[in-house]
Amino acid sequence: MYRHHNTVLASLLALTALSVVTATYASPLTPAKASVSGELTLFPQTGAQGQGRTTASLAAEGTWQGDWPDSSVQWTLTPFARWNSQDTARSHADLRVAELTGSRGDWHWQAGVSQIYWGVTEGSHPVDVINQVDALENPEGTVHLGQPVLGAGWEKASATNGSQLLDLYLLPGFRERAFASESGRLRLPWRVLTDSAQYESAKGRHHVDVAARYQWQGEGLRVGLSAFQGTSREPQLLPQIDWLQIGPSGFAPGYAPYLLPYYPQIRQVGVDAQWTRGDWLWKAEAMNRQGFGATAYQTLDAGVEMTQVGIFGSRMDLGWLAEGLYDSRGQQATQPFEHDLLIGWRLALNDEASSELLLAVIRDVKHPESYWRLQGSHRLTEHVSLSVEGRVFHSRTPQSALEVLQVPDHDYLLRAFSRDSQLRAVLSWFY
Repeated sequence: MYRHHNTVLASLLALTALSVVTATYASPLTPAKASVSGELTLFPQTGAQGQGRTTASLAAEGTWQGDWPDSSVQWTLTPFARWNSQDTARSHADLRVAELTGSRGDWHWQAGVSQIYWGVTEGSHPVDVINQVDALENPEGTVHLGQPVLGAGWEKASATNGSQLLDLYLLPGFRERAFASESGRLRLPWRVLTDSAQYESAKGRHHVDVAARYQWQGEGLRVGLSAFQGTSREPQLLPQIDWLQIGPSGFAPGYAPYLLPYYPQIRQVGVDAQWTRGDWLWKAEAMNRQGFGATAYQTLDAGVEMTQVGIFGSRMDLGWLAEGLYDSRGQQATQPFEHDLLIGWRLALNDEASSELLLAVIRDVKHPESYWRLQGSHRLTEHVSLSVEGRVFHSRTPQSALEVLQVPDHDYLLRAFSRDSQLRAVLSWFY
């Protein structure tokens, strides 16, 4: 993510140059869609490090698409920018998509900056590995940074063998993960020095990664097999402590330990499956990863979604969700859902305003810790919509930076965020 003024300026210049080239050699730059949104987030409590209880932001995103003249090539451009009043790390600009795509017969290809998502489950996304998550935009990991990609694929469908899809990718650039600044919310007790990231590969962020996925689909069943080798999108956070700065009464004035991001080389294989039968949708994701730590580990998210169509004789549909989440590392897991259950409800009003509501809770089965999530949207007019997001973290009181060092808690993995429950309203104007 572009976080410094000179990099933001470079990205804007690149956007301008691409616009000029496209306007000259391709169809006119007519936006397929664009949005401007204002966001207000309220926190019932001050942050664990004294952060404020209110934050506001403005965001803009547009998508331009067109066909290259006299060819089967299409281009897509999607820039994004946000300004945040509290968290300097969340004020950023990014090229979500800037790619060329084309096809010939059973083959297709893509080149540029792309968004590639693998996965089917609601609670977590074990197999999704190509794009870096934009965790400051969405802590659930459903928003991603653009990823430089060179890809080619083959697709074939038949009445007897179903449809088959094979995609191969070269990933020549790497995007580091962003973390909240000292004034931001949803931050760890120790600072993360993102400007000092280290890599296992001597090529650093210029290491070329590779990925592949094969998918078969037929008679309500879709199965994908994937593989990835390259730089881990998730960093290991290595504690950096100057022991001379620690005395009988705690840290020396003005001193705070920090975490250093380290990106190892990993090898990952995964499987995702989705089976639709009537009103029931069965889904699962699982992966095995090597290189992230001393031993290989596995993660799994599997469950079911059942939809009741026309509940109570109305036009509304109600979906019931249940999933189990597992991480073989247990207490050493670097994500909070290592032995948890998700229960949720998805309500679609099927009205002219496209009103929807999702409520889900993820509960730890071994400790009294849970994460509640609410998402709702309602179109006010043809061009204006209102969405609401709520997050509630139920866990123990956050530890101070010194307590984390003295008595680290590996049981309550949401503890650092237990004062970050929030309610967010977003008003968006769409073109």
